[in-house]
Amino acid sequence: MAIYQFKGRNAEGRLVNGQVDATNTDAAANQLLGRGITPVSMEEQVVKLSLGEKFERATNSGKVESVELIMFARQMYTISKSGIPLVKGLRGLAASLRNYTFQQTLNDIVERLETGVELSTAMRSHPKIFNNLFISMVSVGENSGRLDLVFNQLSEYMERDLSTTKSIKTALRYPTFVLIAISIAMAIINIKVIPAFAGMFANFGAQLPLPTRILLAVSDFFVAYWVYMLVIIVGAGLWFTNYIKTHDGSRWWGEKKLGLIIVGDIIERASLARYSRSFGLMLAAGLPISNALELCARAIDNNYLGDKIRGIRAGIERGEGLYQTHLISGMFTPLVLQMISVGEESGQVDTLLAEVAEFYEREVEYDTKLLGDRIEPLMIVIMAGFVTVLALGIFLPMWDMYSIQK
Repeated sequence: MAIYQFKGRNAEGRLVNGQVDATNTDAAANQLLGRGITPVSMEEQVVKLSLGEKFERATNSGKVESVELIMFARQMYTISKSGIPLVKGLRGLAASLRNYTFQQTLNDIVERLETGVELSTAMRSHPKIFNNLFISMVSVGENSGRLDLVFNQLSEYMERDLSTTKSIKTALRYPTFVLIAISIAMAIINIKVIPAFAGMFANFGAQLPLPTRILLAVSDFFVAYWVYMLVIIVGAGLWFTNYIKTHDGSRWWGEKKLGLIIVGDIIERASLARYSRSFGLMLAAGLPISNALELCARAIDNNYLGDKIRGIRAGIERGEGLYQTHLISGMFTPLVLQMISVGEESGQVDTLLAEVAEFYEREVEYDTKLLGDRIEPLMIVIMAGFVTVLALGIFLPMWDMYSIQK
């Protein structure tokens, strides 16, 4: 697709100009004639691209960020509510996008729509951009005639989900940087600093203190085998990355994440907030409970909890109630279970699930604000231990030398 700058005359003979998005000049002229405009001149707009953008277009390796999907859902809500035809609205959106990958995706969807394919079916051809939850919700909106409501719900859901994810990442940024800095400092000290003192200690000619001997042994090991250690660390990282992509590995890591010190509870509550929000959203849209639970299991991004949700679905299919299946899963607190029970009895499960999601989101927001205060003492202890061992190992023999000289 290309953008053409045109000049033409409308039905009244007045001169008009503007831009049109089309595959070639003939297609652009046909579009203008369809609007009642007779083209006089037409020039293709040449877009200047950076080196990164040229590489991205050549390899089609661009990504669509969550923020862009949120904006897309909001714009689609406006288009659907205002009654603008989907093809026309999507063409306009594609022409205004800077993300080449997303632009090409929307253009492909438009072409599929023009052949009579439904919007959800066209989106299903791009699973890397539109997940199962997104596509299923769009399908429900098409069947119910409330596509505008569905896009509005999707934008709110993704915005809340992104906000929770950003809060957790922000809270973990400081301790991550500190640990990386300590690791780099340890490597430099063991490889460069301690060997410089080793020669001086060797001339000392006496029995060195235990902390010093430990430091020298560790330093010698680093100096002799740092290449092998680097290879092992990189290899272990690659193996771990590939392992957690498997079903068993992702399930194991999903369970271990929930047991991490300090952050495990926050990750668990954030996951349960996502489950409650997505489950309530799909029930409100009219999706069958069994299908909604399967989509929630995929959307929660934790195979360990996903298997538990599939256990809930299996219980529902056996005829058990929501309260009973959620109780057996062991995922929820008594307060949340009571809210689910009330929602089931009153027929307002979707509303109560939204309340459950807000309950978890408030807890996550509160805990992420306090996360820095909880991690800071641990970081201080780690740094104090590191400095203490280093100081004892280096300064104890120096104090002994000073005592002998006196």
